[in-house]
Amino acid sequence: MSQVVSLWEAFEQVPDPRDAQGRRHPLPAILALTAVAILSGSRSLYAIAQFGRDRGKSFAAALGFTRDVPPCCATLHYLFAALDRKAFERAIRRWTSRWVAAGWESVSLDGKTLRGTQGHEVPGVHLLAAYAHEAKLVLDQIPVDAKTNEHKTALEMLNLIPLEGKLVTGDAMFCQRDLTQKIRKKRAHWLWPVKANQGDLLETLAAEFATEGVSPLGAKARGRRASNRRGHHQNARSHRNTHVDAQHRAAGLRRLA
Repeated sequence: MSQVVSLWEAFEQVPDPRDAQGRRHPLPAILALTAVAILSGSRSLYAIAQFGRDRGKSFAAALGFTRDVPPCCATLHYLFAALDRKAFERAIRRWTSRWVAAGWESVSLDGKTLRGTQGHEVPGVHLLAAYAHEAKLVLDQIPVDAKTNEHKTALEMLNLIPLEGKLVTGDAMFCQRDLTQKIRKKRAHWLWPVKANQGDLLETLAAEFATEGVSPLGAKARGRRASNRRGHHQNARSHRNTHVDAQHRAAGLRRLA
């Protein structure tokens, strides 16, 4: 089990890319300022720099700065451009290890595009994140390269997370054979939605469920189809049977499980 560390101690593990002569501010202090500023609502390098300078000398000293005035926007820009991203992610992963080992049962894969620092001039980075619902924590996140997609990045993500006995969820794009096989090899479970653009798979699933007397379509969807075929009177009858259909469907799912 990884040693429990504070966020500051994790920041100390990140290598400083700057030359010794150009270091006016300690790297852990800069990273701590960035974390506090972002948690307080700052959404740009300028806002982070201004956040630190607005709070005075005592605030800077509490974060570990050796000078009265925290760094400016330009300093943050050049530092973050040179920072070793993978080393930073390893440090954050070490800090979150206490929660990774805690009790959580499911993890959701989801991609988000971060906003650029200068609007449309600097495109935001697209990240794939693994979120543990019970722990309310992002276990890990990886940038999605422009030459690949979230599905391929998810294969890499699964190597970083302890999954045995857990449930992995995501949207329909993750309903892929290689991803599912990898989850099974790690002795975990998966749950993917299937949409109409995956026609062959959807028909196969519908046929499998039908053998148990269960329709994968919702009661409302079946009601709409019945209305088109049989008219408004038959449609009303299907709505009256909704509760009975739901009970029947639930019983069939229990048999399948």
